[in-house]
Amino acid sequence: MALALLMGAGAGAGEAAVPVAQVAQEAPAAEPAAPRRQALVRMVRQDCGSCHGMQLTGGLGPALTREALADKSTEGLAITIYQGRLGTPMPGWRTMLSEPEAQWIAERLVAGFPQEGAR
Repeated sequence: MALALLMGAGAGAGEAAVPVAQVAQEAPAAEPAAPRRQALVRMVRQDCGSCHGMQLTGGLGPALTREALADKSTEGLAITIYQGRLGTPMPGWRTMLSEPEAQWIAERLVAGFPQEGAR
């Protein structure tokens, strides 16, 4: 998914610059290799957990549980992960993640994020 292309220069965080119908055609993110997958789970649990709560149930940032994200689009979440949210403490993680990895994380969050060490 070309997240960078989805964000227009004047678009706010999470606002797509392309029609939603076009975004909906994106295929699910490819599964990262096992070592990278483990690193991504650890990153979300530790780094994201420092603001979103170690169980992702909320803290400085909102909860990232399946229930809390039920009304959010996977694509919007992936954009937020990759680009961050202007005017908030939410940083963009594009220096540490590829766009497909941000999409993979968003898909896992919507499904219920795995615990560290889960296969």
